[in-house]
Amino acid sequence: MALDEIRQTKIEKIEKLKKAGVDPYPASSGRTHEIVQALLLFDSLSANKTELVLVGRIMAKREHGGSIFFDVKDGTGQIQAYLKQDVVGEDDFKTFNELFDIGDFVEIYGTLFKTKKEEKTLEVQKYKLLTKALLPLPEKWHGIQDSEEKLRKRYLDILFNPEVKQIIEKRAMFWNAVREFHVQNGFLEVETPVLETTVGGADATPFKTHHNALDIDVYLRISAGELWQKRLMVAGFDKTFEIGRIFRNEGMSAEHLQDYTQCETYWAYADYKDMYKFMQECFQYVAKKTFETLRFQIRGFDVDLGADWPLIDYAEEIKKQTGLDIWKATDKEIKKKLDELGVEYAFESKERLIDSLWKYCRKSIGGPAILINEPKIISPLSKTSPNDPNVTERFHIIIAGSELCNGYSELNDPIDQRERFEDQEKMRKSGDTEAQMADYDFVEALEYGMPPTAGQGFSERLFSFLMDKPVRETQIFPLMRPK
Repeated sequence: MALDEIRQTKIEKIEKLKKAGVDPYPASSGRTHEIVQALLLFDSLSANKTELVLVGRIMAKREHGGSIFFDVKDGTGQIQAYLKQDVVGEDDFKTFNELFDIGDFVEIYGTLFKTKKEEKTLEVQKYKLLTKALLPLPEKWHGIQDSEEKLRKRYLDILFNPEVKQIIEKRAMFWNAVREFHVQNGFLEVETPVLETTVGGADATPFKTHHNALDIDVYLRISAGELWQKRLMVAGFDKTFEIGRIFRNEGMSAEHLQDYTQCETYWAYADYKDMYKFMQECFQYVAKKTFETLRFQIRGFDVDLGADWPLIDYAEEIKKQTGLDIWKATDKEIKKKLDELGVEYAFESKERLIDSLWKYCRKSIGGPAILINEPKIISPLSKTSPNDPNVTERFHIIIAGSELCNGYSELNDPIDQRERFEDQEKMRKSGDTEAQMADYDFVEALEYGMPPTAGQGFSERLFSFLMDKPVRETQIFPLMRPK
């Protein structure tokens, strides 16, 4: 039967239910127990013949003469129900048999017992319709097979796929653990603006929209309040963090999405070394709390978060893998090497060429490892190293060939910050849409004085890596192109 025909048949059933005085969409139920509670307390409930009310969706239905067995599933578990004609009466039995379908939500009242096959079952004495479904559920054992359709109709994929439900539950555990670790270490959770007149804190292309009331163009933020949290350091806060949604108008891949959750942390009177040690402990804490292990298989790498986290020098690693010394190589030599390696690059500025070379090299590093001594020309917000004016006090945590955390000793010299913003503006004018916008209001805030500060940011990509799944499969409702 075609889908439209099935839907029309169910609408006709609704009309019959209404004529029989049944509300197909009542506002409440009288549930006394979740199904998981009924199963856990089964022995005492059944022994005492306790009457209880369970609710849930009908997942299967089997008629046997004057009785019907059907499975009911709520958000906690599933149980079999047994409905007999001589218990509920001929009319109610017929109504249930003819007008109630798989996919409908019901309330069932009765007592627990075990069948001859030892299956825990509720014997139904009364029932009530809670929701009449108009569309049929996918075939029970196979669910939705098309990968795009699974993400588009995520609610059905969750319903039929326990693994997807587990991902969502673990995702919540992951972010709760991140929050818990920060709070335990004295960090204050803050919320900063999502709409900004000038975006900052990352190299990314923003989404742009218009604010009607103020009649100004605004952008969706590309970081979790980096420049705002630094203003809080100016204001006298010592430790802040934010877990929030950020938006980047860029390409999609197994690792990247346009809107996702990120955590950013700022710590006054600390430097990048303090921060990468803190984040190492954070990653270990969160992994243990969420997955109960520190050992993972990720993208073909064996990753042990409990092992040593070696320091990797940026330029030395590139030279080790490619033979190229980035401090001496010309732009032409770097482009030649990128061409030899088959690496595509969109912009030909020195900073972008070096960055493309590094992105090639990082793919072979399983980690966990901590990348340090990153060039100043690709780090517009981080403090210059006192030991080498060409590098900054910046770090990345590398796991399974990818950068999963970015942090640094924050630049708090307003004169230096202004100059770097001006350099970024030149890059934007040359066509690099990912170069950072100049935020001179932030520079003014720095002129009032910001203490030495360390900052970091990591996103839900870490969670997807620990799950060893493409990142959009670990989101609850990933953005999809409409049909």
